[in-house]
Amino acid sequence: MKIATVLGARPQFIKAAPVSRAFQTYRADHQDRPVREVIIHTGQHYDDEMSAVFFREMSIPEPHYHLGVASGSHGRQTGQMLQRIEEVLLHEKPDGVLVYGDTNSTLAGALAAAKLNIPLAHVEAGLRSFNRLMPEEINRVLVDHVSSLLLCPSQVAIDHLRTEGITAGVHLVGDVMADALSLFSALADSCSDIHERLGLVKGAYLLATVHRAENTDDPERLASILSAFGRLDEPIVLPLHPRTKKVIDSLKLTVPRQVRVIKPVGYLDMIALEKSSRMILTDSGGIQKEAYWLGVPCVTLRDETEWVETIESGWNQLVGAEADKIVRAIRSFARPESRPGLYGDGRAAERIVDLCIQSHPST
Repeated sequence: MKIATVLGARPQFIKAAPVSRAFQTYRADHQDRPVREVIIHTGQHYDDEMSAVFFREMSIPEPHYHLGVASGSHGRQTGQMLQRIEEVLLHEKPDGVLVYGDTNSTLAGALAAAKLNIPLAHVEAGLRSFNRLMPEEINRVLVDHVSSLLLCPSQVAIDHLRTEGITAGVHLVGDVMADALSLFSALADSCSDIHERLGLVKGAYLLATVHRAENTDDPERLASILSAFGRLDEPIVLPLHPRTKKVIDSLKLTVPRQVRVIKPVGYLDMIALEKSSRMILTDSGGIQKEAYWLGVPCVTLRDETEWVETIESGWNQLVGAEADKIVRAIRSFARPESRPGLYGDGRAAERIVDLCIQSHPST
Protein backbone atom coordinates (compact mmCIF):
# COMPACT_ATOMS: atom_id res chain seq x y z
CA MET A 1 0.00 0.00 0.00
CA LYS A 2 1.23 3.48 -0.85
CA ILE A 3 0.05 6.80 0.61
CA ALA A 4 1.15 10.11 -0.91
CA THR A 5 1.39 12.88 1.68
CA VAL A 6 1.23 16.44 0.34
CA LEU A 7 2.59 19.22 2.53
CA GLY A 8 4.33 22.53 2.09
CA ALA A 9 3.76 24.93 4.98
CA ARG A 10 5.23 25.16 8.46
CA PRO A 11 2.10 23.99 10.37
CA GLN A 12 1.84 20.94 8.11
CA PHE A 13 5.36 19.82 8.96
CA ILE A 14 4.40 19.80 12.65
CA LYS A 15 1.22 17.82 11.96
CA ALA A 16 2.98 15.38 9.64
CA ALA A 17 5.73 14.46 12.11
CA PRO A 18 3.66 12.20 14.40
CA VAL A 19 1.73 10.72 11.46
CA SER A 20 4.94 9.80 9.60
CA ARG A 21 6.18 8.17 12.82
CA ALA A 22 2.93 6.23 13.06
CA PHE A 23 3.35 5.01 9.46
CA GLN A 24 6.87 3.84 10.31
CA THR A 25 5.65 2.05 13.44
CA TYR A 26 2.88 0.33 11.51
CA ARG A 27 5.33 -0.79 8.84
CA ALA A 28 7.65 -2.25 11.49
CA ASP A 29 4.80 -4.04 13.26
CA HIS A 30 3.08 -5.35 10.11
CA GLN A 31 5.84 -6.53 7.81
CA ASP A 32 3.38 -8.84 6.08
CA ARG A 33 1.48 -5.80 4.84
CA PRO A 34 4.03 -3.19 3.76
CA VAL A 35 2.95 0.44 3.82
CA ARG A 36 4.95 3.16 2.10
CA GLU A 37 4.50 6.90 2.60
CA VAL A 38 5.63 9.11 -0.29
CA ILE A 39 6.16 12.68 0.90
CA ILE A 40 5.58 15.49 -1.61
CA HIS A 41 6.83 18.93 -0.49
CA THR A 42 5.29 21.67 -2.61
CA GLY A 43 7.82 24.30 -1.54
CA GLN A 44 5.17 26.74 -0.27
CA HIS A 45 7.44 27.44 2.71
CA TYR A 46 11.03 27.09 1.60
CA ASP A 47 13.37 29.11 3.86
CA ASP A 48 15.44 27.04 6.29
CA GLU A 49 13.65 28.65 9.26
CA MET A 50 10.24 27.87 7.75
CA SER A 51 10.91 24.40 6.36
CA ALA A 52 14.16 22.44 6.65
CA VAL A 53 14.60 23.02 10.39
CA PHE A 54 11.34 21.17 11.06
CA PHE A 55 12.46 18.11 9.13
CA ARG A 56 15.73 18.07 11.10
CA GLU A 57 14.30 18.67 14.57
CA MET A 58 11.24 16.44 14.26
CA SER A 59 12.92 13.61 12.33
CA ILE A 60 10.44 13.83 9.48
CA PRO A 61 11.60 11.68 6.55
CA GLU A 62 13.15 13.69 3.75
CA PRO A 63 10.61 14.48 1.01
CA HIS A 64 10.70 12.14 -1.93
CA TYR A 65 9.72 15.08 -4.13
CA HIS A 66 10.37 18.79 -3.66
CA LEU A 67 8.31 20.73 -6.19
CA GLY A 68 9.90 24.14 -5.58
CA VAL A 69 6.77 26.20 -6.24
CA ALA A 70 7.57 28.85 -3.58
CA SER A 71 5.53 32.01 -3.13
CA GLY A 72 3.23 33.82 -5.54
CA SER A 73 -0.40 34.85 -5.94
CA HIS A 74 -2.99 32.33 -4.75
CA GLY A 75 -4.00 31.37 -8.28
CA ARG A 76 -0.49 31.10 -9.66
CA GLN A 77 0.83 29.19 -6.65
CA THR A 78 -2.09 26.76 -6.48
CA GLY A 79 -2.06 26.18 -10.23
CA GLN A 80 1.63 25.34 -10.33
CA MET A 81 1.26 23.02 -7.36
CA LEU A 82 -1.71 21.27 -8.96
CA GLN A 83 0.21 20.64 -12.17
CA ARG A 84 3.33 19.31 -10.44
CA ILE A 85 1.48 17.21 -7.85
CA GLU A 86 -0.56 15.61 -10.62
CA GLU A 87 2.64 14.60 -12.43
CA VAL A 88 3.95 12.93 -9.26
CA LEU A 89 0.68 11.11 -8.60
CA LEU A 90 0.54 9.83 -12.17
CA HIS A 91 4.07 8.46 -11.72
CA GLU A 92 3.65 7.02 -8.21
CA LYS A 93 0.07 5.73 -8.56
CA PRO A 94 -0.65 5.86 -4.80
CA ASP A 95 -3.63 4.11 -3.19
CA GLY A 96 -4.52 7.29 -1.34
CA VAL A 97 -3.52 10.93 -0.82
CA LEU A 98 -3.21 12.57 2.60
CA VAL A 99 -3.42 16.35 3.10
CA TYR A 100 -3.31 18.57 6.18
CA GLY A 101 -5.07 21.75 7.16
CA ASP A 102 -6.10 24.60 4.91
CA THR A 103 -3.22 25.98 2.82
CA ASN A 104 -2.82 26.28 -0.93
CA SER A 105 -0.74 23.08 -0.75
CA THR A 106 -3.75 21.37 0.85
CA LEU A 107 -6.10 22.55 -1.89
CA ALA A 108 -3.73 21.65 -4.73
CA GLY A 109 -3.12 18.17 -3.33
CA ALA A 110 -6.86 17.62 -2.88
CA LEU A 111 -7.74 18.76 -6.40
CA ALA A 112 -5.00 16.64 -7.95
CA ALA A 113 -6.26 13.56 -6.12
CA ALA A 114 -9.90 14.27 -6.95
CA LYS A 115 -9.20 14.77 -10.67
CA LEU A 116 -7.35 11.43 -10.77
CA ASN A 117 -10.03 9.63 -8.70
CA ILE A 118 -7.55 8.81 -5.93
CA PRO A 119 -9.16 8.55 -2.45
CA LEU A 120 -8.34 11.61 -0.36
CA ALA A 121 -7.89 11.85 3.42
CA HIS A 122 -8.10 15.30 5.05
CA VAL A 123 -6.56 15.86 8.46
CA GLU A 124 -8.32 18.71 10.35
CA ALA A 125 -11.54 18.27 8.40
CA GLY A 126 -14.62 20.20 9.46
CA LEU A 127 -12.99 23.34 10.78
CA ARG A 128 -14.86 26.53 9.95
CA SER A 129 -14.39 30.22 10.72
CA PHE A 130 -17.46 31.13 8.60
CA ASN A 131 -15.46 33.97 7.07
CA ARG A 132 -15.34 33.40 3.33
CA LEU A 133 -12.95 36.34 2.93
CA MET A 134 -10.23 34.10 4.36
CA PRO A 135 -8.48 32.05 1.66
CA GLU A 136 -8.01 29.30 4.26
CA GLU A 137 -11.77 29.02 4.71
CA ILE A 138 -12.33 28.53 0.99
CA ASN A 139 -9.62 25.86 0.97
CA ARG A 140 -11.16 24.00 3.94
CA VAL A 141 -14.64 23.86 2.44
CA LEU A 142 -13.48 22.73 -0.99
CA VAL A 143 -11.12 20.07 0.37
CA ASP A 144 -13.75 18.60 2.69
CA HIS A 145 -16.23 18.25 -0.17
CA VAL A 146 -13.84 16.11 -2.27
CA SER A 147 -12.47 13.98 0.59
CA SER A 148 -13.18 10.30 1.19
CA LEU A 149 -11.82 10.28 4.75
CA LEU A 150 -12.59 13.32 6.89
CA LEU A 151 -10.39 13.17 9.97
CA CYS A 152 -11.79 15.59 12.53
CA PRO A 153 -10.14 17.02 15.66
CA SER A 154 -13.39 17.73 17.54
CA GLN A 155 -17.11 17.07 17.72
CA VAL A 156 -17.69 20.68 16.66
CA ALA A 157 -15.89 19.91 13.39
CA ILE A 158 -18.08 16.85 12.85
CA ASP A 159 -21.18 18.97 13.46
CA HIS A 160 -20.04 21.49 10.85
CA LEU A 161 -19.68 18.72 8.27
CA ARG A 162 -23.10 17.31 9.09
CA THR A 163 -24.60 20.78 8.57
CA GLU A 164 -23.08 20.78 5.08
CA GLY A 165 -24.49 17.32 4.35
CA ILE A 166 -21.21 15.42 4.80
CA THR A 167 -21.60 12.31 6.93
CA ALA A 168 -19.83 9.49 5.05
CA GLY A 169 -16.21 8.82 5.93
CA VAL A 170 -16.25 11.22 8.89
CA HIS A 171 -14.19 10.21 11.93
CA LEU A 172 -13.30 11.86 15.24
CA VAL A 173 -9.56 11.24 15.65
CA GLY A 174 -8.35 14.13 17.81
CA ASP A 175 -5.69 16.68 16.99
CA VAL A 176 -2.28 15.62 15.67
CA MET A 177 -0.73 18.79 17.09
CA ALA A 178 -1.44 17.38 20.54
CA ASP A 179 0.53 14.31 19.48
CA ALA A 180 3.41 16.50 18.32
CA LEU A 181 3.45 18.48 21.56
CA SER A 182 3.45 15.28 23.59
CA LEU A 183 6.31 13.87 21.53
CA PHE A 184 8.56 16.92 21.53
CA SER A 185 7.80 18.97 24.65
CA ALA A 186 10.43 17.26 26.81
CA LEU A 187 12.95 17.53 23.97
CA ALA A 188 12.31 21.27 23.80
CA ASP A 189 13.04 21.52 27.53
CA SER A 190 16.36 19.75 27.20
CA CYS A 191 17.57 21.00 23.81
CA SER A 192 16.38 24.59 23.39
CA ASP A 193 18.60 27.39 24.66
CA ILE A 194 16.45 30.15 23.17
CA HIS A 195 16.03 31.97 26.48
CA GLU A 196 19.76 32.16 27.04
CA ARG A 197 20.40 33.26 23.45
CA LEU A 198 17.83 36.05 23.69
CA GLY A 199 18.50 36.97 27.32
CA LEU A 200 14.88 36.33 28.30
CA VAL A 201 13.57 35.87 31.83
CA LYS A 202 11.05 33.04 31.90
CA GLY A 203 7.54 34.23 32.68
CA ALA A 204 8.48 37.88 32.12
CA TYR A 205 7.66 38.40 28.43
CA LEU A 206 4.80 38.16 25.97
CA LEU A 207 5.11 36.06 22.82
CA ALA A 208 3.47 37.33 19.63
CA THR A 209 2.96 35.97 16.13
CA VAL A 210 1.26 37.78 13.24
CA HIS A 211 1.02 36.19 9.82
CA ARG A 212 -2.61 35.78 8.68
CA ALA A 213 -3.52 37.52 5.45
CA GLU A 214 -6.44 39.28 7.16
CA ASN A 215 -3.86 41.14 9.27
CA THR A 216 -0.85 41.41 6.97
CA ASP A 217 -2.83 42.43 3.87
CA ASP A 218 -4.69 45.20 5.71
CA PRO A 219 -2.33 48.07 6.58
CA GLU A 220 -4.75 49.53 9.13
CA ARG A 221 -5.10 46.25 11.01
CA LEU A 222 -1.36 45.62 11.06
CA ALA A 223 -0.61 49.18 12.17
CA SER A 224 -3.23 48.90 14.92
CA ILE A 225 -1.74 45.64 16.22
CA LEU A 226 1.74 47.20 16.33
CA SER A 227 0.28 50.26 18.05
CA ALA A 228 -1.23 48.03 20.74
CA PHE A 229 2.13 46.34 21.28
CA GLY A 230 3.67 49.78 21.76
CA ARG A 231 1.27 50.61 24.57
CA LEU A 232 2.28 47.63 26.67
CA ASP A 233 4.91 48.00 29.38
CA GLU A 234 6.54 44.59 29.09
CA PRO A 235 8.84 42.97 26.54
CA ILE A 236 7.30 41.22 23.54
CA VAL A 237 9.11 38.58 21.50
CA LEU A 238 7.97 38.55 17.86
CA PRO A 239 9.28 35.78 15.56
CA LEU A 240 8.59 37.60 12.31
CA HIS A 241 7.00 35.73 9.42
CA PRO A 242 8.60 36.66 6.05
CA ARG A 243 5.24 37.89 4.72
CA THR A 244 4.75 40.18 7.72
CA LYS A 245 8.29 41.51 7.48
CA LYS A 246 7.79 42.32 3.81
CA VAL A 247 4.63 44.31 4.57
CA ILE A 248 6.16 46.16 7.52
CA ASP A 249 9.17 47.12 5.41
CA SER A 250 7.13 48.16 2.37
CA LEU A 251 4.75 50.31 4.44
CA LYS A 252 7.59 51.64 6.61
CA LEU A 253 5.63 50.78 9.75
CA THR A 254 7.30 51.40 13.09
CA VAL A 255 7.93 48.41 15.31
CA PRO A 256 7.73 49.54 18.97
CA ARG A 257 10.97 49.52 20.93
CA GLN A 258 9.76 46.92 23.44
CA VAL A 259 9.13 44.41 20.65
CA ARG A 260 12.06 42.04 20.18
CA VAL A 261 11.90 41.00 16.52
CA ILE A 262 13.60 37.70 15.76
CA LYS A 263 13.69 35.41 12.74
CA PRO A 264 11.21 32.51 12.60
CA VAL A 265 12.34 29.73 14.91
CA GLY A 266 12.12 25.94 14.78
CA TYR A 267 9.51 23.90 16.58
CA LEU A 268 11.59 23.16 19.69
CA ASP A 269 12.51 26.81 20.24
CA MET A 270 8.92 27.87 19.62
CA ILE A 271 7.55 25.44 22.17
CA ALA A 272 10.16 26.64 24.68
CA LEU A 273 9.14 30.26 24.05
CA GLU A 274 5.44 29.43 24.38
CA LYS A 275 5.89 27.47 27.61
CA SER A 276 7.70 30.28 29.40
CA SER A 277 5.73 33.28 28.15
CA ARG A 278 3.34 35.13 30.43
CA MET A 279 0.81 35.34 27.62
CA ILE A 280 0.61 34.61 23.89
CA LEU A 281 -0.74 37.08 21.31
CA THR A 282 -1.38 35.39 17.99
CA ASP A 283 -3.43 34.98 14.83
CA SER A 284 -2.23 31.38 14.40
CA GLY A 285 -4.70 28.54 14.83
CA GLY A 286 -2.04 26.06 15.90
CA ILE A 287 -0.55 28.34 18.53
CA GLN A 288 -3.99 28.95 20.04
CA LYS A 289 -4.20 25.23 20.74
CA GLU A 290 -0.61 24.93 21.96
CA ALA A 291 -1.20 27.81 24.37
CA TYR A 292 -4.22 25.96 25.73
CA TRP A 293 -2.44 22.65 26.15
CA LEU A 294 0.50 24.39 27.85
CA GLY A 295 -1.75 26.39 30.18
CA VAL A 296 -0.68 29.79 28.84
CA PRO A 297 -3.33 32.52 28.44
CA CYS A 298 -3.90 33.49 24.80
CA VAL A 299 -5.22 36.63 23.10
CA THR A 300 -6.18 35.96 19.49
CA LEU A 301 -5.70 38.81 17.02
CA ARG A 302 -8.59 37.77 14.79
CA ASP A 303 -12.33 38.41 14.56
CA GLU A 304 -13.17 34.70 14.65
CA THR A 305 -11.50 31.38 15.33
CA GLU A 306 -11.99 27.79 14.29
CA TRP A 307 -10.97 26.65 17.77
CA VAL A 308 -14.08 27.87 19.59
CA GLU A 309 -13.59 25.44 22.48
CA THR A 310 -10.53 27.40 23.64
CA ILE A 311 -12.69 30.55 23.81
CA GLU A 312 -15.46 28.78 25.72
CA SER A 313 -12.91 27.50 28.24
CA GLY A 314 -11.82 31.04 29.09
CA TRP A 315 -8.18 30.44 28.16
CA ASN A 316 -8.41 32.31 24.85
CA GLN A 317 -9.95 35.70 24.03
CA LEU A 318 -10.86 36.99 20.57
CA VAL A 319 -9.99 40.66 20.21
CA GLY A 320 -9.53 41.34 16.50
CA ALA A 321 -7.06 44.06 15.57
CA GLU A 322 -8.39 47.08 17.44
CA ALA A 323 -5.62 48.46 19.64
CA ASP A 324 -7.82 49.35 22.62
CA LYS A 325 -9.37 45.87 22.73
CA ILE A 326 -5.97 44.20 22.49
CA VAL A 327 -4.49 46.24 25.33
CA ARG A 328 -7.59 45.85 27.52
CA ALA A 329 -7.64 42.07 27.05
CA ILE A 330 -3.95 41.69 27.91
CA ARG A 331 -4.20 43.83 31.02
CA SER A 332 -7.43 42.33 32.36
CA PHE A 333 -7.06 38.65 31.40
CA ALA A 334 -8.29 36.47 34.28
CA ARG A 335 -6.59 33.08 34.23
CA PRO A 336 -9.22 30.32 34.60
CA GLU A 337 -8.91 27.89 37.49
CA SER A 338 -9.51 24.75 35.39
CA ARG A 339 -8.52 23.51 31.94
CA PRO A 340 -10.73 20.74 30.49
CA GLY A 341 -9.15 18.23 28.13
CA LEU A 342 -9.64 19.28 24.52
CA TYR A 343 -8.89 17.73 21.13
CA GLY A 344 -8.07 14.18 21.99
CA ASP A 345 -5.62 12.09 23.96
CA GLY A 346 -2.43 12.45 21.92
CA ARG A 347 -3.07 9.35 19.79
CA ALA A 348 -4.61 11.00 16.73
CA ALA A 349 -1.74 9.97 14.44
CA GLU A 350 -2.24 6.30 15.25
CA ARG A 351 -5.96 6.58 14.44
CA ILE A 352 -5.26 8.42 11.19
CA VAL A 353 -2.86 5.73 9.97
CA ASP A 354 -5.25 2.93 10.98
CA LEU A 355 -8.14 4.58 9.11
CA CYS A 356 -6.04 5.18 6.00
CA ILE A 357 -5.04 1.50 5.94
CA GLN A 358 -8.52 0.18 6.76
CA SER A 359 -9.94 2.18 3.87
CA HIS A 360 -7.83 0.04 1.47
CA PRO A 361 -8.35 -3.49 2.78
CA SER A 362 -7.34 -5.20 -0.47
CA THR A 363 -4.01 -3.42 -0.98
